[in-house]
Amino acid sequence: MWLFAVFVAIPLIEIALFIQVGGLIGLWPTLLIVVLTAIAGTWLVRAQGAMALADLKRSFNDLRDPTDPLAHGALILLAGALLLTPGFFTDATGLLLLVRPVRAAAIRRLRARIKVQSFSYGAPHSDMRPQDRDQVIDGEFEEVTPPKRPTHRPPGGPSGWTRH
Repeated sequence: MWLFAVFVAIPLIEIALFIQVGGLIGLWPTLLIVVLTAIAGTWLVRAQGAMALADLKRSFNDLRDPTDPLAHGALILLAGALLLTPGFFTDATGLLLLVRPVRAAAIRRLRARIKVQSFSYGAPHSDMRPQDRDQVIDGEFEEVTPPKRPTHRPPGGPSGWTRH
């Protein structure tokens, strides 16, 4: 039910803000602001996303828990979607999510509400039964290379005739 309320409330807030801002500064400056924030937001999201990706790579290289860089990346992606959505409220929310301390606070708040059931790192889980894992199957193999075929025709006509 709360998701429905969000999908109804956000467009109403945006419409009210468009009417207010458009009444103060006019139609064309209002539309210019919306376009400029989308362009600037795209540039900022690209820069922030590159930094988040570098943090994620560092966490993998250092064998650290990647959940924090992944969460920052997800919020940066959400910020990009909000900045590309026309409107002042969504632009303000998207810009706020591009500020690292704001993202960190949002992640802390989300982390308090999310319970992780399990986490594994390394080889994928196998569906084999424990008694099947201990069985070894011996086998032999022989590497077979396909015969080489000529890549071009030999000079001359059919069946080796030559022209004079």
